[in-house]
Amino acid sequence: MCDEANLQNWARETLSRRQFGALTGAGVLAAGAAGPLAAAGALTERKVTFATPDGTADGFFVHPSEGKHPAVILWPDIASLREAKRVMARELAAQGYAVLVMNPYYRDVAGEQFADFADFIAKGGFQKVDPWRGKLNAEAIMSDTRAVTAWLDQQAAVDPARGIGTQGYCMGGPFTVWSAAAVPARVKAAASFHGGGLVRPDNAMSPHALLGTVKAGLLIAVAKDDDAKAPADKVTFAEAAKAAGVAATVAVYNGNHGWMVPDSPAYAAPVARKGEADLLALYKRQL
Repeated sequence: MCDEANLQNWARETLSRRQFGALTGAGVLAAGAAGPLAAAGALTERKVTFATPDGTADGFFVHPSEGKHPAVILWPDIASLREAKRVMARELAAQGYAVLVMNPYYRDVAGEQFADFADFIAKGGFQKVDPWRGKLNAEAIMSDTRAVTAWLDQQAAVDPARGIGTQGYCMGGPFTVWSAAAVPARVKAAASFHGGGLVRPDNAMSPHALLGTVKAGLLIAVAKDDDAKAPADKVTFAEAAKAAGVAATVAVYNGNHGWMVPDSPAYAAPVARKGEADLLALYKRQL
């Protein structure tokens, strides 16, 4: 899991505050430069807001400028909506998807709160987001997903005849399974990258315990350091998926927690490219 000790150690032992900021900025730029970004003007993007049972949600929406496309809900990690996630959304949109990056903390704050992980650390991010994150249980995310789905299906860029995909990182990993369980008729693909809390013993709302209601194909991409801490979790999840008849790929990737995210200290470009390819293959099969 993404924890304070790890991030503080990365920041202190690996590079200075100034170096960290330079690296994260370079990572984001490299991700954008290396990926399949469409030609200028081929994508349309905007900040959006819409109603949910708990208030007014906000996010970043990007899609090809022409046509209708499968929708994707992107659940960010603990540092939430920021440029690294917008870059990732643009890359995916260039592949032919209408991508909504959610601000999961909308119940408390609107818009970007941290520029990158360096800023997250500098501002005491764990302490700041803890009360916001505490509200994001299964019931809240499932309620949000129903509202998001209704909003997406009304957008001109979205093809409501195609399934919806969802992908999440760190704390957003379990959100993808809850999303698939919340709207099984619409969410047809869910991918968790270095997600925490996919197996919660003795919790009826644990993602692995809800697979009986899921109709999506799953990609559960586990970080190698997370697996070292809880090696039984991948087995438990895979067995639950098999018992539920859910097609799930559960695999440990050769990257540490955060390897997929370009402003993370653990970002590993070669492993991230594999994760991106596996994600696109899942969406091609399911959506």
